[in-house]
Amino acid sequence: MKFIIDNIWLIGIALLSGGALLWPNLQRRGRTVSLLQATQLMNQGKSVIVDVREPSEFAAGHLRDAKNIPLKELPNRIGELEKSKAKTIIIVCQSGARSAQAASQFTKAGFSDVASLEGGQAAWQAQGLPLAK
Repeated sequence: MKFIIDNIWLIGIALLSGGALLWPNLQRRGRTVSLLQATQLMNQGKSVIVDVREPSEFAAGHLRDAKNIPLKELPNRIGELEKSKAKTIIIVCQSGARSAQAASQFTKAGFSDVASLEGGQAAWQAQGLPLAK
């Protein structure tokens, strides 16, 4: 007990830093797919790729057959994908942050199989996978 009292500040700092390291993992909500899983779904024709980046980012390079619907326009344009409810919707952004927001919007709109691409387009490019322009 004396040890805990004498080192309360060190213990507090250790707990705080551990919590700070875990926080990003706790913030991620929804399902994600790895680059390999996404590639397999794309090759099997069982998915629709939705890129939620801005048009200028999309024009610089995007995944093959991706449909560009910027995040801010998504609530008004989500109906464009109504025919694709039976497929897996893979949402892509630059790093994975915007796609998590978009995934929750798709889920609220009644899409049952929605996933974000792990690491986003940055991870896709880092692995040297092909982009369309």
